[in-house]
Amino acid sequence: MVYSSLLYIYGFLPISLLLYYLTPRKCREAMILLLSMLFCGMISLYFLIFISAYTLINYLCIKLILRFRESDKLSAIPLVFGTVFDLLALFAFRTEYFTWLHRLIKAPEGFYPVGISFFVLSAIGTLVDAYKKRLSCECSIMRFSLYIMFFPKLIMGPLLRYGSFSKLFDSRKSSLSGIGIGMTVFVKGLAKKVIIADNLYMLYRSVQSSNFDEISAVTAWLGVTSYIFCLYFTLSGVADMGTGIAYCFGIRLPQSFNYPLLSSRIKYFAARWQSQVVQWLRRYITKPLYNSCEKKWLRETIFIFGWSLFGFWYTFNLNGIAFGALMGSFIVIEARLREKKIMELTGVFYTFLVVILCSVFLSGSSLSYSVKYFLIMIGGNGSIADTQAFYLMKSYIVLILLAMYASTDLFRNMMIRSGKKKLKIAVNIASPITTALLLVVCTALISYSGSSEMLLLRL
Repeated sequence: MVYSSLLYIYGFLPISLLLYYLTPRKCREAMILLLSMLFCGMISLYFLIFISAYTLINYLCIKLILRFRESDKLSAIPLVFGTVFDLLALFAFRTEYFTWLHRLIKAPEGFYPVGISFFVLSAIGTLVDAYKKRLSCECSIMRFSLYIMFFPKLIMGPLLRYGSFSKLFDSRKSSLSGIGIGMTVFVKGLAKKVIIADNLYMLYRSVQSSNFDEISAVTAWLGVTSYIFCLYFTLSGVADMGTGIAYCFGIRLPQSFNYPLLSSRIKYFAARWQSQVVQWLRRYITKPLYNSCEKKWLRETIFIFGWSLFGFWYTFNLNGIAFGALMGSFIVIEARLREKKIMELTGVFYTFLVVILCSVFLSGSSLSYSVKYFLIMIGGNGSIADTQAFYLMKSYIVLILLAMYASTDLFRNMMIRSGKKKLKIAVNIASPITTALLLVVCTALISYSGSSEMLLLRL
């Protein structure tokens, strides 16, 4: 079950909210955990067993670390065991090199733990924080289970530290207005996924299914452009749906995406795309390495290494590493050129161009495929444009322009800067109507297609 299924929208979600608000306040945390376990069970019974066992093992490791925290040697044992266990679980399902682990745990054929890339990093971060004596609150089994299984953040994060997550739960405030805001955010994310991402996916698949030796440069550019827009609206749409659901329960999760695609600098794109994952890598990997280096070139190398890990986290193959290494290198180059003040006239155009070029490697099935695709983009097939390019452009130009506008914060900024109260009142009146219409459109599209589960990446 996913957030964009009719079963979830019209079944699980309203029933969950009803049960939550009918539950006495002192029991609501237990109710959320019960609902989260039910959500996992509706994905599959095996997934519920898997994530419950995973949570219990990590919780026991954390408790052992806290118990032996006065002895670095003793507390290091559960830290190492828990970290190795978490990494093995991640690599077992994100790569093809640990199939023996599937057999060991008797996983059903095709089984994939939804959100494993997020809850593994969450668990490792908590283990490290416990070892470094950075846990600022008591780690209870109920709260830690919610930290791993909380269904609004299970699929697409955000990736939070245990202490930050615990504070959000302690400060939760439930209200009817909160439910209204949450449902608005949820429908916004649903529209991103169903109306924009799913249709752009069709454009992407049209290019991918074409004869690779005959497509023109324009067609290749359309393919990779549709890929990065589809990826953004899929990931940010699912993240928005999770944020909106949490808001309905009075929990305000931070945004994972902050309009990154049309940023005016590459570093701004990097700071706005899956920001909590980037911060996790900086906190637990690159920052400790920085502390042991004083030379600038070494720090830049570590920075590029961190971005390579970020790309690898997305794909778990060489293409992801190439994407991350290129992105990190471009950020370093941009910083150096900015110091020389020779890039004052650059901005959104070159940033988006760099993102597109890096995305060629993120979208490719292999490095050789990505290199060949890049050569086609610069005319390697000897064709700049063909009838397919014009047909696809004619069919999808409106959707592409809509995606470009929706990936900016122009409307939000206009509302903030506008001093006209009448305009804001009109928008507030129109907002519920627009939300209802979007929900109807999304429902119709999901009913017509049968599902909305197309994902470019399994995280």
